[in-house]
Amino acid sequence: MTLDTQFMTMFVMVLSGFYLGIALETFYRFKSFWKKNVFLSYFMEVLFWTSQTVILFYVLFRVNGGELRFYIIAACLLGFAIYQVVAAKLYKKLLEYIIRVIAAIYHFFERLIQLLLINPIKWIISMLIALVLWLIHLIGIILLFSLKVVFFPIRGLLKTIYSLLPKKIQSFLLNIAGFCSTMKNITTKWIHFIWSKRR
Repeated sequence: MTLDTQFMTMFVMVLSGFYLGIALETFYRFKSFWKKNVFLSYFMEVLFWTSQTVILFYVLFRVNGGELRFYIIAACLLGFAIYQVVAAKLYKKLLEYIIRVIAAIYHFFERLIQLLLINPIKWIISMLIALVLWLIHLIGIILLFSLKVVFFPIRGLLKTIYSLLPKKIQSFLLNIAGFCSTMKNITTKWIHFIWSKRR
């Protein structure tokens, strides 16, 4: 390497070490999101250091063709140390500010979407459900009224026929009706009992 290339390599490696300090600070700031998961934490650590190694080697390759020497590693460590001494506290404050701004923008758009999109959709769906239930109730009332109108003459005819039947047959029919009513009540009670147990 020429002398100019060596100086350029050292300068770039100092900047790379400074960049590595920023990247490491950012990585550890967000580490709390996955540190409880051991596998994910290990995976993210490996991914981070692998990616940073690739980036630094690519920068070195662009500067001097990828020649790695001791002073290059020392220059990188020097840049990292300069970051820790000079810019670490300032960058932490800047990073926290950026995170707060991004979080505020995210919450703003979240509330905006909730207000302009999700809430109107919920309201429309609830109104449609209410309309369908009202229509079903109205149709039920109309059908019930129609059945009463249709079966009113038949009911009168059946009462007339019942009154003409002998007393024994009337008593027999009353017994059957009583039995059916009793079975209906028992069945209803069992259904309510089973339903209450399931709840």
